[in-house]
Amino acid sequence: MRLILHSFSLIFFIQISSLTFSQQSNLSKGVNYLSDFIASDYFIELKTGSPDLDLVDSIYSKAIQFYDYDYQEALLALTFTTIPYSKVPLVVPIIKSRIFYPLISANDSISTLKNKNLPKKLFYDTPSDIGGDKDKLAHFFGNAYIGYAENILNLADVFGYFVEVFEEDFKSQSKVDFRDIDVNWYGVLFGELLETHKNVLPSQIMTLRSLRYFLITL
Repeated sequence: MRLILHSFSLIFFIQISSLTFSQQSNLSKGVNYLSDFIASDYFIELKTGSPDLDLVDSIYSKAIQFYDYDYQEALLALTFTTIPYSKVPLVVPIIKSRIFYPLISANDSISTLKNKNLPKKLFYDTPSDIGGDKDKLAHFFGNAYIGYAENILNLADVFGYFVEVFEEDFKSQSKVDFRDIDVNWYGVLFGELLETHKNVLPSQIMTLRSLRYFLITL
């Protein structure tokens, strides 16, 4: 089963790469624009007086404005922008060979600042370590993209697993992070809601998850 999921993850990533190839210039421009915004002094000033959920909404608003309210394009750009790596390790099935696949990203100096400034306090149960929930942003927006795009195949779970696979290689995790899977679901929910409620914000869905978590722990 693990081998099959690795294969699906690799296939999914190739499909996403093929899907965006003809739009790569536009996507690159969006990723660079959003990365510059997050790395900017202005964003650092926002961080000093704004909750992290408000910062997520600010990044999201910048994305949809940049793409003239093309939500599908904006969500895809947000996904690549919030992945804190420029390359991802993929294990080729059967031969178990690892390759490093380059992602669309800003230059190294901007990416470093962007990754440092990414919002990290997203949920009630966010870890208190230095990274917090920065890694959950790509989970959320990636699955929102799939939920909104309504692809013929339901690839949300596959995308979530793909992100989990390369995070596992980077962080040497020994087991699946069930918080990642949970966030994947809320990302899909956000994308589906966007189809009919264009005013919904990421912070509202993230707060919904925190409220649910809080009620369960009472």
